[in-house]
Amino acid sequence: MIGFTQRPQLPPLSTRIDAIDLARGIAIALMILSHAVSGLLGIRQVPDWGMVPIHLITKFSSSLFILVFGIALAVAFLPKVGTPDWPRRRLKLMLRGLEVMFWYKALTIVEMLPLFTPQDILDTLLYQRFAIWVEILGFYALALLWLPWVLPLWCRMPLWSRLLAPVAVGVISVMLERHFHFWDSVILKALLVEDADHYTWGQLSRLPLVMLGLLVGEAILRWYGEIATRRRLLAGLAGLGALFLLGFVVLSLPDWYAALMAVAWNVGKHPPEVPFMLFSTGGALVIMALCLLGGSRAARWLKPLTVIGNDALRAFIFHIVVIFLIFRLLLGAWQVYSYPQVLGIGLALILLTAGWIALVRWYREWSR
Repeated sequence: MIGFTQRPQLPPLSTRIDAIDLARGIAIALMILSHAVSGLLGIRQVPDWGMVPIHLITKFSSSLFILVFGIALAVAFLPKVGTPDWPRRRLKLMLRGLEVMFWYKALTIVEMLPLFTPQDILDTLLYQRFAIWVEILGFYALALLWLPWVLPLWCRMPLWSRLLAPVAVGVISVMLERHFHFWDSVILKALLVEDADHYTWGQLSRLPLVMLGLLVGEAILRWYGEIATRRRLLAGLAGLGALFLLGFVVLSLPDWYAALMAVAWNVGKHPPEVPFMLFSTGGALVIMALCLLGGSRAARWLKPLTVIGNDALRAFIFHIVVIFLIFRLLLGAWQVYSYPQVLGIGLALILLTAGWIALVRWYREWSR
């Protein structure tokens, strides 16, 4: 029986859940596909049949990635909050944030080298402007530096407030984005709640997705271990995802195809708007439910995606280097290939990324 005044019930897991790695791997794979198309061809060159359904499906990626981030925080770290080991775990998260911040800045240089002047790159490194393709890494780095300090507060909150928190933060974020001037600092606004002129992922505007991930992670800790409760958990996740997608359909009527095209064109992605987020988050929840349903068996069948999800940072580094340093800078491959060819490059890059991670892992094991 669930009480709405109940604090999180967080029994630690005895084994790693491969389905979480699989879901993260799917998010990264969709991201690689999207980046290959936009980075080598440009979204304006994509034919309509490529926008819907192919490029449309990649819009699940960002929400799935952030959702899994919250789930992983809950599963791996929430049970440790308040224990003698928590300060060490908190430090580990923050050091990971600094590592991600380093790679965010390094990959900013890689992304911008073929496109911008050294002064533009320097301005971006100093937060005077923003890049595009690597900005999700910037969100991840900043979040890892401050979220560990508020996780103990989350663990003290009753269930009703944890359920209400994503909605409340979402509303506050929208109000701030639309009505607060942030002391005339567009950069600060972009970092916190996003700005239409900058392709960023706001800490507050995306926090509801992280909170949703924390709630899902808590549910996984409590109910994934038993078959009966696992089924209810999966049905709940899939049902919530379907409800979000249904909400998108309702808002899209009568011209639903135009609404799908708008989502594919990133309308409402930055800053987030309701139709885009309903579609993206709904798809992310359904994918998460399917991954948990498949479990370890699905993780084995889709091994390349699981390998990518198990080492998401290395996967992100590798595909950005290949697309922007090798293809765009060294090979001058901007708008050289047709859309089907670029699509094929993206699919091949997913497998190549998994192979690179596996090779590095093998080398490290044999060089000990």
